[in-house]
Amino acid sequence: MSYFTDKPLAPQNGQLCIDDLYVFDGERGTVLMMNVNSSAVRPDTERGFHPGARYEFKIHHETDKIEGLTYRVAFGDPDQGGRQSVTLHALRNSDASTDSAAGILVVAGRTGEVVSGDGIRLWTGRIMDPFFIDLDQLTTVNEALRDGTRLDWEAWHPDEARNSCAGSIVECIVLEVIRNEPLLRDGARVRIWCTTKVAAEGGQWRPVTRAGQPMMWPIFWPTDADFTNPANARHPRDDVRNASSEIAAKVARFVAANRTAADPESYGRSVAELILPDMLSYRVGSPASFGFAVRNGRALRDNAPEVMFSLVLNKAITSGLTAETAEGTRSTSFPYVVPA
Repeated sequence: MSYFTDKPLAPQNGQLCIDDLYVFDGERGTVLMMNVNSSAVRPDTERGFHPGARYEFKIHHETDKIEGLTYRVAFGDPDQGGRQSVTLHALRNSDASTDSAAGILVVAGRTGEVVSGDGIRLWTGRIMDPFFIDLDQLTTVNEALRDGTRLDWEAWHPDEARNSCAGSIVECIVLEVIRNEPLLRDGARVRIWCTTKVAAEGGQWRPVTRAGQPMMWPIFWPTDADFTNPANARHPRDDVRNASSEIAAKVARFVAANRTAADPESYGRSVAELILPDMLSYRVGSPASFGFAVRNGRALRDNAPEVMFSLVLNKAITSGLTAETAEGTRSTSFPYVVPA
């Protein structure tokens, strides 16, 4: 493939733009799911996965700043039918954080089919997007948070909410790891994030986007349409030093304008401490829930916008949508999503 630097528009490629990360307990073990390339964002984007790019799941022991396990997924060029070859490599210990490490080939196959081996099940392909949100509500919250002003409650009508992602398509990577993997045994506490990377000059790999907790980019960096925010390439271990003050200040101004916190500065800092570093925390083998009282992985049914909007305002906000809004996009059996 061409180097990233040879393609000025490569950062805008939807194939490299992570839309969502999910982590939950499946039929045989822990499920890691990464969605990219949403048609709701760029309907004209080229479908499929970026050939030669890397799509990586990063897994940390709860107290470790550096990942101890990486699952790296890569794709080949599409054939005439649009299907692509796919490989999955596992990288452990120091290799997990080393781009030059090759890792161990676990499975290989093609998009649209279940590939299994060595305690792994992998499915990749195009699906109906299980995420649900009303983008009008997002715009209302974004504008008030950006300007540090009162939320215009009259501009939002929950009873008229519509799912802006209804009918949209995403490319999906579903990886299920059985419970004999040392870092993912039942009861283990882990933190997980994901990233996309492309080849750069000198044999290097350049991160393009990353994701951990839901709604971080739409809420805090909503204008980063060209992926130029340094947070895209930053490792989570550097999040607190680089983003804590910015997020705390934004939230403090927002809750002060809306009079939803007695001590806005302290509340802003508490939010930054809660969401940074930007990774999903999960106790392996337990029911996933990204909610108000419990943040443990993220299930496909979770109403992430409602949770995150309420967090930054310090007041419960209803989205007007429920899990049933996207009921037809989920399945109870592997790969847990509905192919498009």
